[in-house]
Amino acid sequence: MITLEDFKKVELVVGQILSAEKVPETDKLLKLSVDLGESQPRQIISGISLYFPDCSVLVGRKCMFVANLEPRLIRGLESQGMILAVSTEDGKFSLLTLEEEIPVGTHAK
Repeated sequence: MITLEDFKKVELVVGQILSAEKVPETDKLLKLSVDLGESQPRQIISGISLYFPDCSVLVGRKCMFVANLEPRLIRGLESQGMILAVSTEDGKFSLLTLEEEIPVGTHAK
């Protein structure tokens, strides 16, 4: 269990995927370029490739991201956040997406 104060430290932000490409020599990883309403897009490495055989379908989608994770290297690529998704034991999967009218950079409250 975490406290409410711990949860408040998590910065949840609306982002729009600008590009998505499979990370070579991996089965699960995608390299996403994401607009979080900042001066530069962020690179986010995510293990969601199996759910998107054609990763181009992700381009333009607005999703929720964790913006204040420490950057980390994954297969030599820096990941600067995390996309939020859910999956079930029987293989159902969904990104946490938003309605189009919610602007990029909006923080969850």
